[in-house]
Amino acid sequence: MNALSPSLQDIASCVSGYDPNALPVAQAQEFIARLVPRVQAVEMVAIRSALGRVLARDIVSAINVPAHDNSAMDGYALRGLDLLPDADTELTVVGTGFAGQQYVGDTVAAGHCVRIMTGAVMPDGLDTVVPQEFVKADAGSDRIRVPAGIVRTGDNRRLAGEDLAKGEAALSAGRLLRPADLGLLASLGQAEVPVLRRLRVAFFSTGDELRSIGEPLDAGCVYDSNRYTLWGMLQRLGVELIDLGVVRDEPAALEAAFRSAAETADAVITSGGVSVGEADHTKQVMASLGDVLFWRIAMRPGRPMAIGRIQSADQGQGKSAILFGLPGNPVAVMVTFYAFVRDALLAMSGATASPLPMLRAASIAPIRKKPGRTEYQRGIVSRTADGQWQVEITGSQGSGILRSMSQANGLVVLHHEQGNVEAGGLVDVLPFDGLV
Repeated sequence: MNALSPSLQDIASCVSGYDPNALPVAQAQEFIARLVPRVQAVEMVAIRSALGRVLARDIVSAINVPAHDNSAMDGYALRGLDLLPDADTELTVVGTGFAGQQYVGDTVAAGHCVRIMTGAVMPDGLDTVVPQEFVKADAGSDRIRVPAGIVRTGDNRRLAGEDLAKGEAALSAGRLLRPADLGLLASLGQAEVPVLRRLRVAFFSTGDELRSIGEPLDAGCVYDSNRYTLWGMLQRLGVELIDLGVVRDEPAALEAAFRSAAETADAVITSGGVSVGEADHTKQVMASLGDVLFWRIAMRPGRPMAIGRIQSADQGQGKSAILFGLPGNPVAVMVTFYAFVRDALLAMSGATASPLPMLRAASIAPIRKKPGRTEYQRGIVSRTADGQWQVEITGSQGSGILRSMSQANGLVVLHHEQGNVEAGGLVDVLPFDGLV
């Protein structure tokens, strides 16, 4: 652990009303935001390898984009001053401008125009383009007529630097690069991009009852599903994954897994072993390896959680990693990941915070809810005949019913102080498709 890093108790003292035994979701999120460090190392990658990476430095345009005034349409370039306000304007076509070429004809005189293609540089002195479908032309003639009022001065012309002006900031550091950003970078001629190194995340499941796919399923045992949902959620974040498998509930095995994870990763995520009264050794091992807190969060599902820093060696001699100890129930794992871990990992990756958008939807049926905790219920969002959003809960909301998450397309978020919802009442919904 960095000697300059505040202790967890120091962080807790900054969170108003902090109570580890009844911690509201918002306070847990504030605590985690204060805890997590940011990746600092920068590397240059080819533009096609930059998708989903975090931009390390501001990108400033070295050129105007576009470089010249150009046509936004196939049509005819003309002077706006030549257009008659209440009668057809007759013009003589004196040449053609093609995309990728500078018009090389003589200066275009008043009363004349140039046939022009989309993207072609505007000839000097011409400032307006009339689309070809609006022009009246006689076969075999170089004369055209432009109907009155069909265009105004400046229409259908892209200005030099309209997209980006030379010296203007194109993209800001901390941006999670998306497909449109790659196109923007390409328009600047930028072949390589400075990005922060990928965050390394280790994860494993704990519990003697867990079996990996392909192993015999003994009586009382279940297949480990949490590693696969975690893998899928982490994959969407573009982090470097270290899958440590299933770790048995044995102190030596658990300690070895935690030490290895802290040595190689920036963050460690576990599932299982953090509930009050757990009959395993996970909590003890977590506490012995660093500065770790155990929370009971005022939420449903997903009440128990561990958070802190663990070390790969004693006496602060090794490396350290941020620990997220999640519940063992499959739905609780996913909900706590979306509520706390996702944004924390993005922050650790250096990405600028961007709250997830929520929909407001009408609940098809009443929903029971006690004030004093945040509830995340699985829902199916759809549109009514008149285009309004509505949501229906997916039946039983037990934290072990993973099928309910598979059926749902969003989480209905019932906030801390919120009570019962009547049929037709509006609720917030976090769409799954928004979780990148």
